[in-house]
Amino acid sequence: MEENNGYRKLTRSITDRRIAGVCGGIAKYLNIDPTVVRICFLVALLCGSLGFWAYLVVWIAAPEGRD
Repeated sequence: MEENNGYRKLTRSITDRRIAGVCGGIAKYLNIDPTVVRICFLVALLCGSLGFWAYLVVWIAAPEGRD
């Protein structure tokens, strides 16, 4: 996660990744455990397709970080 003028930037993790580093990057941005983010995405996926689409959008939109 880069800090630029006091702003944090959401990036995909290159060290804490399972598929694309999306959950690891979100967890680092929010300063929480990546497992919590992964469970939230799984619950969203099981409740409908929102989890899949949200993951896909972040995968495409967020650049890879430099961890």
